[in-house]
Amino acid sequence: MTEPARHGPLTGLRVVEIGHFVAAPFCTRILGDLGADVIKIEPPEGDPVRQWGEQIDGNSLWWSMHGRNKRSVTLNLKQPRAADIVLKLAETADVVVENFRPGQLARLGLGDDVLRRARPDLVIAHISGYGQDGPYRDRAAFGVIGEAIGGLRHLSDHAPGTSDLPPVRVGVSIGDSLAGLYAAFGIVSAVWQRDRVGGDRKGRTADVALTEAVLSMMEGMLPEYGALGKIRQPTGSRIPTAAPSSAYPSVDGRWILIAANSAPLFSRLSTLIGRADLPGDPKFADNRSRVQNVQELDSIIATWTRQLPVADIERRLNEADIPCTQVYTAAECAADPQFLHRGMVRTVEDRLFGQVLHGGVVPHIPDDPGAIRWPGPAIGEHTDAVLGEILPAEQISVLRREGVI
Repeated sequence: MTEPARHGPLTGLRVVEIGHFVAAPFCTRILGDLGADVIKIEPPEGDPVRQWGEQIDGNSLWWSMHGRNKRSVTLNLKQPRAADIVLKLAETADVVVENFRPGQLARLGLGDDVLRRARPDLVIAHISGYGQDGPYRDRAAFGVIGEAIGGLRHLSDHAPGTSDLPPVRVGVSIGDSLAGLYAAFGIVSAVWQRDRVGGDRKGRTADVALTEAVLSMMEGMLPEYGALGKIRQPTGSRIPTAAPSSAYPSVDGRWILIAANSAPLFSRLSTLIGRADLPGDPKFADNRSRVQNVQELDSIIATWTRQLPVADIERRLNEADIPCTQVYTAAECAADPQFLHRGMVRTVEDRLFGQVLHGGVVPHIPDDPGAIRWPGPAIGEHTDAVLGEILPAEQISVLRREGVI
């Protein structure tokens, strides 16, 4: 028997995604990048993200990457017969991932109990704003809400007293993506426990909340508050526990990150900027002192950086083996030799755009690498092919006439 082509370590895993927007689709994109067969169920009008971001002729460039490695099946879940099709797909699947509000799938006739009658050992991942239970269970939420209630929006802001603008957003849908990452980890953990040698062959449920995914990333914020009553405050570009570590201006209007917060690094930086006396100054003698006097220290460093072009600063810092980088835009990311060498910037053929840049596959597994098999598909591009695996052609035609697919 011929082995199926391998596309990564999850080759052979089948995932049904009943997701929209960012969190669940991000989760399944990761699984698909690593080889899983992802069947994305969309409404006839398609996932709303197909209309997000910059577009060419009404087609989202983000979707090319966000929807990649998935087979798109259109299905009107409001039609009573749609649930039967989902259950037939669940029979053949290892995993179902969804990110509706809690209880919505059950109201559509697709609760966990019903799905597991189709396949008892099915792994089901629910991604929602606040989780499947608790007093906030039924509240509406998007990633930005999770970022705010989880503490990130507060800590990603400018330092107190430096700005009266609204708290700063990270710049991407980080709350959704974090939830998707946790869901992917939960899915792989559940499948491992089910399928390993001696595994119990039981289905499991992963319950991932956007709010909790963000809160879990907040380092010492809660321990510090619990033990000391201290509320961690935003510090803008700086790290509150180490110095110097910040962004500094160059003469050509760019920013460069310098992280010289160990004793050897700080000594080398001090010599480089012509201030070899700094490590001997009690105000800067150790990390705690440098953090307490960070305003003065950053001013000294910025006085040096303001005299030089950013490329020159970066060259000198690298020669001194001090961690540093320019603040990259998309243009620098796309041209970076390290990203290109590692396959993290790839040119993908998209039927809508021709050649388009995608981010690569993470994690990188050299012995069994994942792959970008195809970009985000057209709405319902794989409906006939996928349903043809479980239904006769004449039944598919009837479903199409009835508006179910």
